Amino acid sequence: MDGMENIAELAESVIKADRRALSQAITLIESSREDHRIQATELMDKLRLSNKKAIRIGLSGTPGVGKSTFIESFGTYLTGVGLRVAVLAVDPSSVRSGGTILGDKTRMERLAREPNAFIRPSPSQTHLGGVAKRSREAVTICEAAGFDIILIETVGVGQSETIASEISDVFLLLIAPAGGDELQGVKRGIMEIADLILVNKADGDLKAAASRTCSDYASSLMLLRKRRHDPKGYPLAMTISALEEIGLSDVWSKIEQLVDWRKSDGWFDHNRKAQSRFWFKEEIRQGLLSILDKEEVKEEKPEPKQEKKSAAQMMFGGGRKKISFEGEEADKPQWFLDNALHTIYDPHGTGKELKPRTILARSSDGNVRVQDVVRIYGEQGIEGLSELAWTSPLTQYIIEAYDSC
Repeated sequence: MDGMENIAELAESVIKADRRALSQAITLIESSREDHRIQATELMDKLRLSNKKAIRIGLSGTPGVGKSTFIESFGTYLTGVGLRVAVLAVDPSSVRSGGTILGDKTRMERLAREPNAFIRPSPSQTHLGGVAKRSREAVTICEAAGFDIILIETVGVGQSETIASEISDVFLLLIAPAGGDELQGVKRGIMEIADLILVNKADGDLKAAASRTCSDYASSLMLLRKRRHDPKGYPLAMTISALEEIGLSDVWSKIEQLVDWRKSDGWFDHNRKAQSRFWFKEEIRQGLLSILDKEEVKEEKPEPKQEKKSAAQMMFGGGRKKISFEGEEADKPQWFLDNALHTIYDPHGTGKELKPRTILARSSDGNVRVQDVVRIYGEQGIEGLSELAWTSPLTQYIIEAYDSC
């Protein structure tokens, strides 16, 4: 996706309910690339201008309780009464590989074929709270596309999806028959945010167990403190069968009653504003944590650029005061050997001062010493130095130091 013109086209296509554009938009906002984050921000700014509202229904429950079956049956029921339904299913990501199966869509074949339904599985990316990192933005995109109902399925770990309530208007909790006593229900933090507790699989041999479980949870709900945003009778527990599609119309009726009451009471808009404040703080917190998670790069101060110093500027092994020769040219070689060997630049940085008899190069015919180079250069010039002398890098530095004095 390149350029803001394409972003504008994408936003327009999403508002027109183009399914391909809808998928592209959600993929864009889920990307963590820096350039994609900039484009995603631009996209969200344009989509929020549509000001469309949908009923957001959060859904959670333990693995195997029948969440996917319920969503397919309930979603099909809603499309059957003329509503457009979007399903955002969050699958857990592996803490080892980071991968996700994203198999929810394959378990909802009937709903996936509905023209008024859209199913989008997303990885949790190890994000806590039961929802994906960008679920809120995905909800906004689906609202802009004109969906009436948005079902948000959490990863389903059972007791910690409290953040999911910050993204939904109504929260459903699915319970399996004989899944625990009423005290276990009270201990669950998720119980405090549930609006409807649905005891699923109330069919066949489990029907009696489902009724007992429903009674247990109805009793446990009476122990919870009354919430300001609940009408009389809420939260409530009821039995359903997603497989046999029993009780789905009752669930929708209870949701409509609850939403209508909260809108008339003013709680609906108040809750949406509170959620916006929560996610604003969460975005800041996540941004700061991402900075801390990144490997810190130590910025080293660049050393001031140093000009290469000749022997005249650099003493052997360190900076020492420059000296000059005053006298007859014929006397300079001996003077240099006696007084100025320390002005020779050491390319290896050993810091050891040269001595007249220090060997520079060796051969079977004899060795070349510092004093040999100085005397021959002083008497004959550069032409008098042998090839053997030039095999040592110090020869050049000796000449430079000699000329600088």
